[in-house]
Amino acid sequence: MAVIEKGSARKGQSVDLKSLALTANTIRQSIVRMTHKAKSGHPGGSLSATDIGVALYFNLMTYDPQKPDWADRDRMVLSKGHATAFLYSTLAEAGFFPHKDLATYREVTSYLEGHPDMTKIPGVEASTGSLGQGLSIGVGMALARRLDQKSYFTYVIMSDGENDEGQTWEAAMFAAHYKLDHLIAYLDYNKFQLDGSIAATMGLEPLADKWRAFGWAVFEADGHNIKQIIETTEKAQAVKNQPGMIICHTIKGKGVSFMENNNAFHGVAPTDDEANKALEELEHARKVLEK
Repeated sequence: MAVIEKGSARKGQSVDLKSLALTANTIRQSIVRMTHKAKSGHPGGSLSATDIGVALYFNLMTYDPQKPDWADRDRMVLSKGHATAFLYSTLAEAGFFPHKDLATYREVTSYLEGHPDMTKIPGVEASTGSLGQGLSIGVGMALARRLDQKSYFTYVIMSDGENDEGQTWEAAMFAAHYKLDHLIAYLDYNKFQLDGSIAATMGLEPLADKWRAFGWAVFEADGHNIKQIIETTEKAQAVKNQPGMIICHTIKGKGVSFMENNNAFHGVAPTDDEANKALEELEHARKVLEK
């Protein structure tokens, strides 16, 4: 397979929003099927991050799925490492490994484990488990890019909950101090974490002002508007000598009515009835998109 060259602004390409929306729908159906079959996983946060991943892998990023360690590829670090249902289904759609392998998700003998393992899974850039590590890893990649005089971008998809953690802010301070551009983080701001709502657990506001105070170029976007995510990313790409933070306002469980803003599905798989209902809803949405 040839190198996948993305980036509408850099390549002068039009954005096929319908195709991207259909891809997002396919990935959401895979998330439901995977977590249901495994009887475990994190559907809520996987569904909220889907549109960010689609914008990246199917429009913005440059990579070669047949050469996942290609030195000039763009990198994406999933800092919210529990959202592997989203990551694996996205990588399968992008051609890194067979789509049929998604059916083995979380099985004892499967390489598609509950948290991503970069030593086993093509396309996984970092083995992220507990929250808060991904931005530090991304910062290291961005510094390596500068030292190696490469032009690739490093993207990091973060949860909102990991903004409670000191390591996140240490990495943020480092990136700004060393003026690391070509580093863009997306904060999947679905307003929930394991223990409940962000506001009740440990409020983050004023979140944008905090990131600005740490020296980042801060943008905000509707995390389910793929066109807006792409356009906002292009603005962040144009910033020099400063890392970019895109706060994506999202809905936990997006695309499945009874999962939306329902933190019960943070780390609980859908039952048989719930999976059937979810897939019916997503298939109906797909038919609407295809018209």
